[in-house]
Amino acid sequence: MTIIIDAVLVHRLVAEQFPDLAHLSISPVVPGGWDNRTFRLGENMLVRLPSAGRYVAQVAKEHRWLPALTPHLPLPIPVPVANGQPGQGYPWPWSIYRWLPGNPVAREPQADLNRVACSLADFLSALHRIDTRDGPPPGDHNFHRGGQLAVYAGEVQAALAVLGETAETGVLRDVWANALASQWERPPVWVHGDVSGGNLLVRDGDLSAVIDFGSSAVGDPACDLVIAWTLFSGDSRATFRAALSLDDKTWSRARGWALWKALITVTAPDIARDGAEASWRLIGDVSADHRQCHQT
Repeated sequence: MTIIIDAVLVHRLVAEQFPDLAHLSISPVVPGGWDNRTFRLGENMLVRLPSAGRYVAQVAKEHRWLPALTPHLPLPIPVPVANGQPGQGYPWPWSIYRWLPGNPVAREPQADLNRVACSLADFLSALHRIDTRDGPPPGDHNFHRGGQLAVYAGEVQAALAVLGETAETGVLRDVWANALASQWERPPVWVHGDVSGGNLLVRDGDLSAVIDFGSSAVGDPACDLVIAWTLFSGDSRATFRAALSLDDKTWSRARGWALWKALITVTAPDIARDGAEASWRLIGDVSADHRQCHQT
């Protein structure tokens, strides 16, 4: 069954369940995300609705944990203010959050990436220090972010087989083998799970908020380091790495996470040209970084 999630549906849900907010304007947020459809509600709130059943578990998790994480972090994160229920033909729970000002860093060419790198490293370091008792372990609910990379070994091998045997795929196999050769041996830490250019908001050139904790869990922080190659480069990448107290093995696993995502993207049959180009650049950067780290 196809569910049309649009402003009309959101208005009906809000009017039915939160009639005191029914007078507020509703407009889609562009880009609206993949796991959720997002709409601005008036000037100071937003509505998020899971786009498919596999994302529904994220709603309860965010309502449970985001208020607990907020006081310990140096930057704002979304905090739910209301929990919507199924209705009007929409079958899943949904949420209302406070609106956080700022633009995604991926759409802000004037952002100072060295400042963003420092601010993000400070944010992640603070996240890693938060008490993890009773926190959600990685699993299907967050696509195993913070868990064992080996869960995606079949996808990686299948993607490499599509690319064929070349000198470059030999390097990629080395990247993957190195990533699987270690695991996080310290106590689990909080991970965001989807640190990407679309989930980092900036104002006045610097990081102003971190959004979308739907893939969060407690586990291995390596998955949150992929941003080193998807957003940063050169000095900003070096700044980001130097500001985090994480060992080389963790960075090796981070390269594995980046490689997995890039490989399944470039070998997808329906990949758009811009997505393919970005993923090929990511593969090249990860390969170059691997070579540099393993020079003899």
